[in-house]
Amino acid sequence: MEQQLGHPKRWKILGVLVFSLLAVVLDNTILNVALKTIADPKVGLGATQSQLEWAINSYTLVFAGLLFTFGVIGDRTGRKRMLLVGMVLFGLASLGSAYAQDPGQLIIARAFMGIGGAAIMPATLAIISNVFPPEERGKAIGFWAGGVGLAVAIGPITGGLLIEHFWWGSVFLINLPIVVISMVLISLIVPDSRDPRPSKLDPVGVVMSIIGLVAITYGIIRGGELATIASAQVLVPTILGVAVLAAFVWYERRIDHPAFDVTYFRDPRFATAIGMVGIMFFAMMGAMFFLVFYLQIVLGFSPLQAGALLIPFAAAQLIFAPLSQQVARRFGGKLSGTVSMVVVAGVLASYALMDANTPIFLIEIVFFIQGAAMANIMPPATTAIMEALPREKAGVGSAMSNTVRQVAGALGVALLGSVLSATYRDEIAPALTGLPEGIRHVAGESITGTLTAAQGLGARGAALIEPAKLAFVDGMHVTALIAAAIALVGALVVVRWLPGKNAPVFVPASRDRDEEPAVV
Repeated sequence: MEQQLGHPKRWKILGVLVFSLLAVVLDNTILNVALKTIADPKVGLGATQSQLEWAINSYTLVFAGLLFTFGVIGDRTGRKRMLLVGMVLFGLASLGSAYAQDPGQLIIARAFMGIGGAAIMPATLAIISNVFPPEERGKAIGFWAGGVGLAVAIGPITGGLLIEHFWWGSVFLINLPIVVISMVLISLIVPDSRDPRPSKLDPVGVVMSIIGLVAITYGIIRGGELATIASAQVLVPTILGVAVLAAFVWYERRIDHPAFDVTYFRDPRFATAIGMVGIMFFAMMGAMFFLVFYLQIVLGFSPLQAGALLIPFAAAQLIFAPLSQQVARRFGGKLSGTVSMVVVAGVLASYALMDANTPIFLIEIVFFIQGAAMANIMPPATTAIMEALPREKAGVGSAMSNTVRQVAGALGVALLGSVLSATYRDEIAPALTGLPEGIRHVAGESITGTLTAAQGLGARGAALIEPAKLAFVDGMHVTALIAAAIALVGALVVVRWLPGKNAPVFVPASRDRDEEPAVV
């Protein structure tokens, strides 16, 4: 009877779970504002652009790779226990990140944060599904998603406040009180639960996916560092990564307990919706990477001011996300998704028109439009994903969508960050002529490298500042246009392959499993 009515404390439990997830979501948005400070050799770690990309991607790739596996482990050992373990790992790794002495330590600590995040995320959704009755579950997940959106909204301004008044490590230390309070509340309020028929683990698939993604990401980032794709240092890891991922797909199709069930991609509705999510996050994460430096270096805003400038983006998401399902229902997922992707492409293309003299009110308008368009992409995509799967597979669809989103975001940062790096290196090279080889190499890596080198060169260094800003803006323009083209491809994919509302639902052939996939 309790299962039909739900847990008597289910809404308190939901509040605890949303609060627990706050640290995981808040961390990524806070980190974006801190990137420029971490790159500073005096007040930060002197991280290069490629090291900053790895600081983002080490977390994302580990998180995505372990999401399904930790969902299964939580089903077996108890979701409350998994949630507590994840909070401990996330808190300790946050502490390690805050006190990292060099970029390498930060990258490793961030990877451990990804392990903690992968344990937390699926446990929260699984517990929500367990304590709420079916008729309230959608509403509960809506509140959960709203909490995630709120964390995204307050992240940039929180990061700006912390950087303004404390040192860069404070953006990670802010996680510790959230972790401690969450653990106390989880222990007191959240009930434990297990799946009576848990899925099997797929360690081979997990290892293959992580190796393949890391190898491809390394090759892409290395290509940006060297400003060429012809080097063996670029080609070997990239080809290796592609080969490993191809083997991963082959392997996952042939086992009865895959970590990532690729057979669902036979359904054009599911494949197109997942692709829409992936393409959007690929383009947007790559674009957000250069916006941080544009706002803080080219336009000269402080971290706090830069965080505040992103408020229209977050506000638009908070305003339009609750209404987006109605839009998708009225106009259909294909039309609303296509229009939103075209608007996102237009926003990205508009960054190619911005420079050091762009009025701030125009930038704010663009940020607001960007947030509104993104808010209208996820609902039609999510609806299409859920309609393409049997109801009992809803958790699997959510997890696959989240995995693709994280991987696409990581590859977006890697590829578009490498384009930015290679373009900047070419554009700044004439201004660095005559400098010693060692200084020229460091100064040519990124705009932060150029400005750091300029500080020790007196009048010669002062003459590098404007060329550095111009070179960065040129690189931003090229990167923005590529991101816009990718988003436009996403719109074309939606137009061509996302089925209409009355399309038949495809159900993959049974694998004759004796277990259900992990509910995430």
